[in-house]
Amino acid sequence: MSDELTFDLRELAAEGEKPPTLTGAEIRGRAVRRRRRRRTALAAAGTSVAGALALVVALSLGGGTDRELPPAASPTVTASPPATPDTTVDLGRRVLSVAGRHLPISVGTVKTPTPTGRMTVVRKKPVGVLTARDLGFSDKYDIKAPWVIVLGASDGSENFIATMTFDEKAPGNYDRTSGWIGLRQADAKWLYQQLSPGAVVDIEASTGTAPPTPAGVDGRGVATAGSTGADGGAATAGTGTGAGTSGG
Repeated sequence: MSDELTFDLRELAAEGEKPPTLTGAEIRGRAVRRRRRRRTALAAAGTSVAGALALVVALSLGGGTDRELPPAASPTVTASPPATPDTTVDLGRRVLSVAGRHLPISVGTVKTPTPTGRMTVVRKKPVGVLTARDLGFSDKYDIKAPWVIVLGASDGSENFIATMTFDEKAPGNYDRTSGWIGLRQADAKWLYQQLSPGAVVDIEASTGTAPPTPAGVDGRGVATAGSTGADGGAATAGTGTGAGTSGG
């Protein structure tokens, strides 16, 4: 190669060569930083690998993390205790017990017994009309009765407690209703003030022996012909000893 050609090539190379943008110290600094980043990355990778290995070993020895966690507590369902009755009715003894008092009652006859079980006060009426059917009479015989407490059962049926204005001698002595519960007027008024809607009433069949029906009194509590009435006086045929149409 001739000297002239060699000179031209060197000149061309010198023109195309660009001076470095960084100094030698800056280049060395970059190299140092690159090495540090590589070491940090390798260390982090080593830590991750070690953690993964430790987890694998723990799972192998312990049989799974589910053994280390306590089982979830199952929800506890507590059955609500039955409501304590506010009132109990003993049909056999003809007694209604509430707030420490025992009130004499008259209930359904053998043909029309009073339903038993748990009932709830659903409404009250200061004055209600008792029809002949309510009274257990075959003829048309409606009266007004004060202090009526209506009871509801779980099956939707209803019964009631009311004043026996037509025969206040029946409560505690003999039964003469069509299934409802009869009280003397003063007791009925007191009970009306004691019980509110929602009160629970338990009606029990019997826990004792009821007093016998007075002699000479039929299933309606009416004295028969030629017999002695419930009040001890003589009764005439077809008249009652305590029945009346007066209402409260």
